[in-house]
Amino acid sequence: MAPKGKSSKVSKKKELSSRAQYTMRIVESSTCAVCKQQCTRGLRYLAMMSEPGAVGKGVPCILTRRKIH
Repeated sequence: MAPKGKSSKVSKKKELSSRAQYTMRIVESSTCAVCKQQCTRGLRYLAMMSEPGAVGKGVPCILTRRKIH
């Protein structure tokens, strides 16, 4: 008999998603400033980073989206 609170068999099913998963590179404001196709997310980040004393870690760039195999 299993100890209280633990089951003897636990089966976990993995969910299979039919949707493809993607990754995007994290870019900094300097990259957004020279980008030829400036997106709204990049422009908003660029405006936020132009404030004095702003500290940022980058923003995901939709133009660098790649499919995960």
